[in-house]
Parts: sequence; structure tokens; C-alpha cells
Amino acid sequence: MTQELFNASALEGRTALVTGAAKGIGAEIVRIMSRTGAQVTFVDRNQVEGVALAGETGATFLCGDLSDTKWLAHTMEQLSAIDILVNNVGVDQHAFFTETDEDDWDFLLGINLKSVFTTTRTALPHMQKNGFGRIVNIASEAARKGSKGGSVYAAAKGGVISFTKSIAQENARYGITANVICPGPVRTPLLEKAVTQHGGDKLEQAMKGATLLGRLGTPEEVANAVVFFVTDQAGYITAEVLGVSGGMGC
Repeated sequence: MTQELFNASALEGRTALVTGAAKGIGAEIVRIMSRTGAQVTFVDRNQVEGVALAGETGATFLCGDLSDTKWLAHTMEQLSAIDILVNNVGVDQHAFFTETDEDDWDFLLGINLKSVFTTTRTALPHMQKNGFGRIVNIASEAARKGSKGGSVYAAAKGGVISFTKSIAQENARYGITANVICPGPVRTPLLEKAVTQHGGDKLEQAMKGATLLGRLGTPEEVANAVVFFVTDQAGYITAEVLGVSGGMGC
């Protein structure tokens, strides 16, 4: 059994919203936050896995498509308070830029970037009023290094970094911090799908070789970094970009 890094009451009394959280990194964030006392709500379009995770953790599950920003804004407005916001949602499609079109751009930007605008815009008034807030946005090492066959995804995640730094600057006076996590290759359902479709073992070995540690990360390793950022111990950290990537970004 993995040793717990955080006290069982580390987030007691805090309300948290996590997007794209039915599986992978997001699900681990929900699990750890729930175990450390937070009242967690998470959003995902996967009904079956979302219901299962809610049953496992006691978190509240909202099923919906994060590309539908009107639905997302309306749904968030129903929440009584948001102390912690984690924008974890991410979707990619492997294609060279000349093989993409405007519909692809709208889809990828809508989920990876515009949904972050929507959740943050809705959460900030709660946080400003209360004089407290923790925002953690999940980008990618692709945002800092680029991505062959993933240019639109990389651009969207690059936007997440710039946006987060700006939000940190605008809201520090309210006691709100905003930080970014950039995962490298992590063994998630999204990565497994990409490996299966675009190269199999050869691609997986290339991903491992791109890291200094020579292995894939785990969702829990990323989730632990996210939860640290929202604890009181990280209260003096804001506008930072942390790579959890086995040294991929060095």
C-alpha cells in the first residue's frame, strides 16, 4: 500500500472542483482530495466511470461535455462555493497540422483552453469574496517543448500556462494562488490509446527514452503534486510551472 503523503484533515472544510476526472490523473486527484477531507465535485462526460468513482470516494459527480461551455458555466453557478479548482481535462488528436481543420482547432481549443477560461471565470468571484483560492491547471510538457503531430494541443496547453500566470498576477491580492503542472508521459488511458493507435511498444519506448528516469509516470505521482499545491504548505507558491515528467522538460 502506498504511504499517504498528506494528513487526513489537510483539506478539511475546503470545497474542490476537478474537471476531466473520471479516470487517469483526475481520478487520482479526486481520491487523494477526498481522503484528505475536501468536499469534492468532479466533472466528466464518462457516465459509467464517473458514477463508479463517486461511489468509491463519496465525491459528487456531474456528467457533462466540457466543450459545452454554456452548460459548464451554468453547472458551476449552481455550486455554493469553490475553494479549490483543478482544471485537469485534456484531449488530443494525433495529426500533423496540415491535416487538421478549423473544426479540429475549435474542438481542441474548446476543451483544453476555453473550458479553463469558463471554470476560472465562474470560480473567481467565490474565491475573491472569501479571500482564499487555489487554482491548479494541468498543462503538458508539450506546451513547453512542442509536439510533433500535436501542434494544436500543444498550443492550447501553452495558452493554459500563460493564462495561469496572468490569473496569478491579477488575484494574488485576494489570497488566491494559481499554478501549473506539466506532466510528461504518464500511464493513463489517454496515453495507452495513443500507444495502441500510433506505434505500440516502439512509441512507448520512445516516450520512456525522452525522460531522464527512463520510465512512464503514474497518475498518483502527478496527483500528489497537484494536492500539494492546494494545501496550506504551498500558500507562498504562485505563478509557477512544475514539470512532473521524469526530467523530460530539462
